Amino acid sequence: MPRFVVEADGGSRGNPGPAGYGAVVLDPASGETLAERAEYIGVATNNVAEYKGLIAGLTAARDLAPDAVVLVRMDSKLVVEQMSGRWKIKHPDMKPLAAEAARILPRAQVTYEWIPRERNKHADRLANEAMDAGKRGEQWEPSASSAALDASAARSLSTPPPSGPPGDAAAGAAAARAALAASRGTAAGADTLFGSPATAPASAGAGPGTGGPAPQAAPTATATAPAGGQGWAPDMGAPATFVLLRHGETALTPQKRFSGSGGSDPELSPAGRRQAAAVAETLAARGTVQTVISSPLLRCRETAQAVADRLGLDVTVEQGLREVDFGAWEGLTFAEVRERFPDDLQAWLDSPKAAPTGGGESFAAATRRISATRDRLLAEHAGRTVLLVTHVTPVKILVRLALGAPPESLFRMELSAASLSAVAYYADGNASVRLLNDTAHLR
Repeated sequence: MPRFVVEADGGSRGNPGPAGYGAVVLDPASGETLAERAEYIGVATNNVAEYKGLIAGLTAARDLAPDAVVLVRMDSKLVVEQMSGRWKIKHPDMKPLAAEAARILPRAQVTYEWIPRERNKHADRLANEAMDAGKRGEQWEPSASSAALDASAARSLSTPPPSGPPGDAAAGAAAARAALAASRGTAAGADTLFGSPATAPASAGAGPGTGGPAPQAAPTATATAPAGGQGWAPDMGAPATFVLLRHGETALTPQKRFSGSGGSDPELSPAGRRQAAAVAETLAARGTVQTVISSPLLRCRETAQAVADRLGLDVTVEQGLREVDFGAWEGLTFAEVRERFPDDLQAWLDSPKAAPTGGGESFAAATRRISATRDRLLAEHAGRTVLLVTHVTPVKILVRLALGAPPESLFRMELSAASLSAVAYYADGNASVRLLNDTAHLR
């Protein structure tokens, strides 16, 4: 029984805008190119172009051998998850395309795998060639293709993509490097937050709890734009954007006391209610938040309700967004914990697997919970801007995972009460941190 690898991609310069797709059928043993397909399809979205590329690739594989076993590799997380049956297909434009793709070969003959954009260069180049041809008023011709797979890329077929458990720093960093390296030569789109560029630097500061270890200077990374004046970000379609709002102050916040999900569940203080009103006005002025989701704890629900009332939205409570349980440390300052539980505190500072005294939740356990919550919310809110009203630790974990940063980075982020942060999640599985600890609305 023949075995093929199909790699497919699609792009849109504008989303929607002038769009095209590319697909290639490969011999998995040698990496030899068996067939190429590309086409300019006029004005369409990225996702439509990606599905068109998948259909073309599967059709080419079927034409070569109808009984072939096919591994489809794409950098579109959306298409891979939907065609694998793990994500529902909600968009009316996607449903007929997915159904068409499913009819080309028997389901048992086709499997799907997500790969980083860095490892999908052949199909990406074909899609860009098709869009370039469309710009000239032409259609792509195989004789004009320069997208032949080189030997080193062919050998990479046998190399698995970066993987690991949720929060694995090495895998996240590898995926981020791959995404940056692959951004050359693709249709560019500006990273924006609330419709304008987001430029809010992070500062070093207290630890992940309300009372943290001494501040440490965080390393600074500098990105250099690719040659030719291109921007970093390829056009990957409208991302799901999580606007992350830490709740307003409670009576415990100014005292820097540990306040998790295992303590007294305090309400907002008068200062916290003023902060919630201020952030509500700012978000109303931005006008892009479509959904409000809150931690179940009272301080978050009060903050979320203030925003939702101003935006005319409802609040959905999500248990996975709760703060960690600090066990016996609840209500204590960092100094008090160090005095009463010095060994437990040191273990907690040294290892994400260590839990606070008295059955609290470790950062490792919290990361698994928050990662699962993130993935579920992304599946439910693809392409939307969602406000998540939560706590210090969940926000820091989401930012850490997006950056592919190590666990100790949790102690190197400042996160003020009622501050805004934001992460955009693209359909290909990559993430972009757009804002961290913005408190301009409180000044």
